[in-house]
Amino acid sequence: MRYSLHLISLWLMLLLIPSCGGRESGAGDYLKEAGNAFEKGNYALAKMKIDSIKVLYPEAFDEIDAGFKLMQEIRMAENRRNINYCDSMLRVNYSVLSQLLNDFDYVRDSRYQEFGEYHPKIYPLRSSLDRNGLRSGVREKGVLFIESVLSGTAIYHNQIRVTAADGSFAESGIVTADGLNYRFNTLNKNYEIVRYTGDNEKGVAGYIHAYRDQPLTVHFIGNRTVKVSLSDAEKKGISNSFELSTLLLEIEQLKFEKERSEVLIRYLESRNDKPTEIPAN
Repeated sequence: MRYSLHLISLWLMLLLIPSCGGRESGAGDYLKEAGNAFEKGNYALAKMKIDSIKVLYPEAFDEIDAGFKLMQEIRMAENRRNINYCDSMLRVNYSVLSQLLNDFDYVRDSRYQEFGEYHPKIYPLRSSLDRNGLRSGVREKGVLFIESVLSGTAIYHNQIRVTAADGSFAESGIVTADGLNYRFNTLNKNYEIVRYTGDNEKGVAGYIHAYRDQPLTVHFIGNRTVKVSLSDAEKKGISNSFELSTLLLEIEQLKFEKERSEVLIRYLESRNDKPTEIPAN
């Protein structure tokens, strides 16, 4: 553990607090126990001991003051430990990410997209209009989407259900928002494309990932229902998208946690130069 001059001075304060008789001597014992727990990296126990001083010995002002300073050091240590953990996990996750991205194409139109999307190579979006089924992708920050593509007679579908032979199923929400539910016509065909993401996706991708080795059927639900078997390429593409989304979201969360700890450390360092506030009884 790296000791700062501030921490060394704090330890000296703990050692110099007199262990006089009476009720307040117990406060000193709690404080030393907190210091020992901190030394061993048991921050939860150290904080509990410090909190007990304020409750059991509200007039032990020296010990309460020293406990406040120790609490600041504990918070600094907790956040440093969290940063080290995040850095370690980010290194592992970025290594896995570099392998996963080999199975994806990165697509971004700079005219209207701030962030791009990852499309699975095994079932790319650009060729998925050739058959009815599901396609998938992952936004750059990790948000997954599934799109249902149906051509032929219009049924105005806005929902899908995916079923397995054992009777289990996953069902999306109903999508009515413009831009997520759209239709167009060519000379020969009518197309319906609905995008499910966020709350509307409702775990369909995770279900397909879990059942990827089994036959699956997608039901297009609208004015009537159309059923189509999912191909192996579709299942593989959605499964790959689910894994990539999970990893990217975890990376984003680790980056957020690390940044939050860095902000807290800067705040705690800024308070080291300010006079100590004695907690109110």
